[in-house]
Amino acid sequence: MTQHTTEQLRAWDKRHVWHPFTQMQDWEQDDAIVITRGEGSWLIDSDGKRYLDGVASMWTNVHGHCRKELNDALKDQVERLEHSTLLGLASEQSIILAQRLAQITPRGLTRFFYSDNGSTAMEVAVKMAFQYQVHRGRPERTRFITFRNAYHGDTLGAVSVGGIDIYHATFKPLMFETIQAAAPYCYRCELGCEGPETCDMLCLGALENIIREEGSTCAGLVIEPLLQGAGGMIVQPPGFLRRVRELCDRYGLLMITDEVATGFGRTGKMFACEHEDVVPDIMALSKGIAAGYLPLAATVATEEVYGAFLGEYAELKTFFHGHTFTGNPLACAVALKSLELFETDRLLEALQPKIQYLAERLAQIADLPHVGNIRHCGMAAGIELVVDKKNRTPYPWEEKTGVKVCLEARKHGVFSRPLGNTVVVFPPLAISMEELKLLMDGLELAIQAVTEMRAV
Repeated sequence: MTQHTTEQLRAWDKRHVWHPFTQMQDWEQDDAIVITRGEGSWLIDSDGKRYLDGVASMWTNVHGHCRKELNDALKDQVERLEHSTLLGLASEQSIILAQRLAQITPRGLTRFFYSDNGSTAMEVAVKMAFQYQVHRGRPERTRFITFRNAYHGDTLGAVSVGGIDIYHATFKPLMFETIQAAAPYCYRCELGCEGPETCDMLCLGALENIIREEGSTCAGLVIEPLLQGAGGMIVQPPGFLRRVRELCDRYGLLMITDEVATGFGRTGKMFACEHEDVVPDIMALSKGIAAGYLPLAATVATEEVYGAFLGEYAELKTFFHGHTFTGNPLACAVALKSLELFETDRLLEALQPKIQYLAERLAQIADLPHVGNIRHCGMAAGIELVVDKKNRTPYPWEEKTGVKVCLEARKHGVFSRPLGNTVVVFPPLAISMEELKLLMDGLELAIQAVTEMRAV
């Protein structure tokens, strides 16, 4: 393989690569870290410097980088078949993976529609829910109930059911209509609650009013269970998800859960819905499904939803949606090996002391003078930084405080990426306790350095 210098790679990157969610004017003024290798929880750049992967390579990595068993599964499959279509053919690995997933997904979710990323999994869910209503004789159900502060991806259907203005407002003329409900953001509750300690879930009452008044025009309700990820690691109060399910049942509304970020162990259970014994009608999966190796996603449905699409060929009840690399054998083979590693490594059990340690460290960080709120769910957390702790005053957007903290963390061997003023904790699930300590030490020192410097 031809070796290129860091300077060459950086120059070509600035000349040709347009990075996602990145202000390229700023990017072109800096010297990018160019990653060339990975080992376990570590990323290694073109100069050999190591960084602890504090965001699990965009929330995907489960067992660490370049895990031998996953590498071998990929190599074995590529020697047999790299890809074949699911349009008109069945594919061995996609069949076995669907059968295996059906054993672990919430009961009743038995039908798997493959795609290749979280956004498309949600796009599939939205179209599936709408077409389901059409086949059930309810074509007037064209809207969706969604939550403010939600993020479900960047294709237009996923954008339409999202609720973060800085990501979505530009595209409003292209979006279909939805009905937004208040999200349970207890630290900054739009309905007036002072925090989770005093929360009486006024947002649930407001949601019920919306469903009662508008539900008959809606194809479904879309929710990120337990944790709104890209919105700032917003953790829902206990019981909220279960109550939403009850409202959907009471008013006959399809419940669509976006487990793209929360699925496959991130919350401490295999799926976030399990914490409150909730079974959605449709569930979107991606990110951790293939352990961060290859693009793969699945939209999972109940037999009730699936059955609405059955009919004679001429009835045109077919679900008219598909992707070229649907059910790719390479991705499915890695996903199967990943599920095997969950068992052999007893990964969910091994997470529990890490989750406890993370909670203890976060409690310490909460005492820092410019940490306004800590939000924690399993192996995911958000540390919201504020100018004034008493008044919850946010840092001005133009100060890029979260960005500065993450840049400072690199000095301590930690790579992280913020969500505005919220510092994200989202490491590979297989991270060791020693590495987790290094991660939290680096973030804590970085927060102190940046916020105390401003205070001076």
